[in-house]
Amino acid sequence: MYQRKRRKPVSEINVVPYIDVMLVLLIIFMVTAPLISQGVKVDLPRADAQPIEQEDAPPLIASMDKSGLYYLNIGQNPKQSLTRPDLQALVKAELENNPSKPVVIKADGAVSYDQIIQLMVILQTAGVPSVGLMTEPKE
Repeated sequence: MYQRKRRKPVSEINVVPYIDVMLVLLIIFMVTAPLISQGVKVDLPRADAQPIEQEDAPPLIASMDKSGLYYLNIGQNPKQSLTRPDLQALVKAELENNPSKPVVIKADGAVSYDQIIQLMVILQTAGVPSVGLMTEPKE
């Protein structure tokens, strides 16, 4: 007589649609990632920044005037301009004495972005873990 064949229970999940969705998402992320990391020219709004909480020790202030000369608020004469190696050595020595001392950059508004980045590189090579930027309050 006729015997009926038993079917195996289907317990497999069809993953082909999931792979298609994953590949589409991968392509979308690959296309949009370079667009996100590129800079966009923006006009930043003027606003009052919240002041940093006052700590016991005053911060170490690395200043730069519009001609690109460096100054530091410590040392024998804080109003005397410093060379790059002198600034780096003073900051390094100050951080060895007080590693938790905050470091702030105070730069003239006419200073270019590149010059501020160069100052940040000097401070980073001196061992500064993080740097704040000083601003004037909005009038």
